[in-house]
Amino acid sequence: MTITPIKVLAVASGGGHWEQLMLLRPTLAQYDIRFATTDPAVAAKHGITDAERLPDCNQNKPLQSALCALVALRIVFRHRPQVVISTGAAPGFFCILAGRLIGARTLWIDSVANGEELSMCGKLSKRFANQCWTQWEHLAGPDQPRYHGAVL
Repeated sequence: MTITPIKVLAVASGGGHWEQLMLLRPTLAQYDIRFATTDPAVAAKHGITDAERLPDCNQNKPLQSALCALVALRIVFRHRPQVVISTGAAPGFFCILAGRLIGARTLWIDSVANGEELSMCGKLSKRFANQCWTQWEHLAGPDQPRYHGAVL
């Protein structure tokens, strides 16, 4: 009997979000993993040549955000992951939402840069993701987000 590995979509914007996701890469190696990012060049620096590209967006760019949401939906529908993980930012949140639409388990890990409060997407993910984690113990709550340590 052949066991099919769990399909995981790991998503992060470029920069620090991507670097934090790459710190999780050894843990994710046991899964059938696909990556998506706003900057394929950062993926290529880590030897990932087939990363899906998401448009960069934020709350100040509503049209770009709508486009990103559609691209996220297309990526999730194409790969049909069983799990979607994101370390941020908005493009990762849109993949979390799309993952929920297909019944995937979803995990949001808020950036370590957000030490005073959750990011806006972290606050939204607290409501929509199956799990929302913070990298700061003092931001954890009895419900969500949860603290399991820092990625860095």
